[in-house]
Amino acid sequence: MLDSLLKAGLDAAVAEAPPYVAGQWGGNGPASTRTGPYLRRVVSRTSTATGDEIFRALASARSSARTVAGLAPALRADVLERASRAASAHREGLARLLALELGKPVKDGLGEIDRVADTFAVCASEARHIGGETLPVAGWSRGVGNTAFTYRAPAGVALAITPFNAPANLLAHKLGASFAAGNTTLVKAPPQAPASTAAIVALLLESGMPPQGVQLLHGGGEVGALLCAADEVAVISFTGSAATGREVARAAGAKRLVLELGGNAATIVCEDADIAQAAKECARTGYSNSGQSCVSVQRVYVHRSRYDAFLDAFTAAVDTLRVGDPLDPATDVGSMVDEEAAERVVRWSAEAVASGARVLRGGTRDGATAAPTVVADPAPDSSVVVHEVFGALVAVLPYDDFGAVVDTCNTSRYGLQAGLFTRDLGRVVTAWRELETGALIVGGTSNHRLDHVPFGGVKDSGFGRETPRSMIDDYTVVKTLMLRGLSVWGDTTHLDTTSPGTASSDTTATDGEAGA
Repeated sequence: MLDSLLKAGLDAAVAEAPPYVAGQWGGNGPASTRTGPYLRRVVSRTSTATGDEIFRALASARSSARTVAGLAPALRADVLERASRAASAHREGLARLLALELGKPVKDGLGEIDRVADTFAVCASEARHIGGETLPVAGWSRGVGNTAFTYRAPAGVALAITPFNAPANLLAHKLGASFAAGNTTLVKAPPQAPASTAAIVALLLESGMPPQGVQLLHGGGEVGALLCAADEVAVISFTGSAATGREVARAAGAKRLVLELGGNAATIVCEDADIAQAAKECARTGYSNSGQSCVSVQRVYVHRSRYDAFLDAFTAAVDTLRVGDPLDPATDVGSMVDEEAAERVVRWSAEAVASGARVLRGGTRDGATAAPTVVADPAPDSSVVVHEVFGALVAVLPYDDFGAVVDTCNTSRYGLQAGLFTRDLGRVVTAWRELETGALIVGGTSNHRLDHVPFGGVKDSGFGRETPRSMIDDYTVVKTLMLRGLSVWGDTTHLDTTSPGTASSDTTATDGEAGA
């Protein structure tokens, strides 16, 4: 399957990306096609999951859970390490699929696949370190004479719902960590990237993941809602919009959830910053993947004394970005996911101008390709400031007081990551403490992530942390073993002070039968 997907991408043929259910590729649901946003032709085709396919997938997952849980962690780690090497070996073909389906520049796609390889390698390492604890029960009187242990057991069936903007790496995080934890996983692919998703699943299967370890379904919100509500599913990891995240939570009920939702990331540039470097970084990370990242640079607050200098340097850096064919290795900015998304950038920049802002660059589109747009001095209540643009637009605003700008950043209902350019350690600590975000990037913009470092937000940006170690905690349950009357610890409860050197081990007073 992997070879056929990669060959189709290379030959400009339509990539066939069927579902994978109960160990078999193929589906009988209605056909669904994906039109590449830059090429404006059909680039991939799949079938939408039917009710029968969803039922079979759930039944298969339920029956497979014990088989996957029985695989030794060393075996799971070996599979993930082979998958890491395979991702590196196929990086050009996988990046090409991302470019065709999403309009993502191939240079960005290569970077994403490099991260896939890293993520699988980290998942493999974490699989080798799953363990438990010997609990200090004898430290309290009622625990004397007993021994207790814990270990992290697989949750059973995990559901991974992935987004279009980084479909390969975010699937690697969800599926890699779930398999490392010993779960079987249902994958609901983004409709915009069926072939890219199928390729990662096929890569894992060809690296030795047993067929019981994963199933792949295609479709929209209806399919996702049915899977979220299914009793067979124990834990759900979802990446997407805040609105859809709320629907996932409602459908899931009491299931365990990891929700990585939207963002409206702010970067603060202080008066002591290296303006040239800050401008260059904001331009590079504000328009990578056409701004379609939950941590993409959207709001840049610059101290008023350096504001004009920053705007000059920033627009000059934006002017150097090459916009065009995502398959051209020199392209910096490709297409957005579709024309509707690109039109949002145009419309919101025009709305900002109507409220007094200046559009210094961009504000136009060619089909799904939005020109890198720079909006200066937007009103505080304009859409480009208040809402998540998720597009090729950066708003630049002046500020006067550091404490006040931190408060301004916190007015957003999102809180994923923030960036800060300063040499003042006091400001760094203040911002780390006061900013309502999951992470602060110092010396860089909000748009930076290491895949082995905890990643996640607060407020409407969701909850939970997406890094293999944290996700394994979410994908496992703590199971306790209590050995009554058997102790690896001392069981003496009091000293006999009348006879030096003697002690009593009477534990009857601490061995109560009362429950919780």
